[in-house]
Amino acid sequence: MNFIKDIFKSDPLTRIISFNILIFCCIHLFITILFLLLSKTSTESQIVLLQNLGLSSNIIILLQKPWTIITYMFTHFDLFHVIINLFWLYFGGKIFISYINSSNLLPTYIMGGFSGAIIYILSFNFLPVFESVKVNSIAIGASASVLAILFASATYVPNFSVRTLFIGNIKLKYIALIALIIDILSIPKGNAGGHIAHIGGAFYGYLYIHMKNSKKINTNYLIDQIILMFAKKTSYIPKKENDYQYNARKKEEQKEIDIILDKISRSGYESLSDHEKKTLFNQKE
Repeated sequence: MNFIKDIFKSDPLTRIISFNILIFCCIHLFITILFLLLSKTSTESQIVLLQNLGLSSNIIILLQKPWTIITYMFTHFDLFHVIINLFWLYFGGKIFISYINSSNLLPTYIMGGFSGAIIYILSFNFLPVFESVKVNSIAIGASASVLAILFASATYVPNFSVRTLFIGNIKLKYIALIALIIDILSIPKGNAGGHIAHIGGAFYGYLYIHMKNSKKINTNYLIDQIILMFAKKTSYIPKKENDYQYNARKKEEQKEIDIILDKISRSGYESLSDHEKKTLFNQKE
């Protein structure tokens, strides 16, 4: 129980990764239970889960199961699939938190998933090539959400240098571009719906930063509404911290300050987000 509480008290990136892992484990626990109690094969159980957690391109089915527009972006069946997605989520999320801010990470993840879902549904319902498969097509996975975060980071700090094992340093914008090109070229080769959804997520990440940088568009309002939608609307009286909780909180605060100071030394004070400036100001008080 304390483990679950610690997850919800952690930073947004840890929460998203932990939630994806938790859902993955619950899915496979459910498959195991169905096998032991009802003699259901793994394939039969996956079909049941896919139909209730995955995003259908069929509008009628989607209207019957509207929750799937959220659940699909946290659903993975294959271990390799979830590992790859969480690796890129961690990679892009770390940069996002350092240069944009942590409070916008979850909304960007959700909106990237929404954007991927919309592009996927529109493509399968209006492009003739998908006419024969649109009734049975179902999308799952966090890839659209992950690419939204990666592209937001690459758009905000395009020249951020990433050290790779074989080719040395490479700029973040090129990593994002390569990922996008691979998705586009992979559309005719299988899993077209997934690759199309990825492009939708990438587009949102790019668009989000341009809207954020525009003085005429208030992205904070949209972000705040999404946070409120997922926030727990309960009032409570906070408990007094014990020594362990106090020291742990102070350690996390100092860690965040160190990251901000390191960013100032590398890129200057103006590179800080509003959230980082506020955190630094509060610390000085």
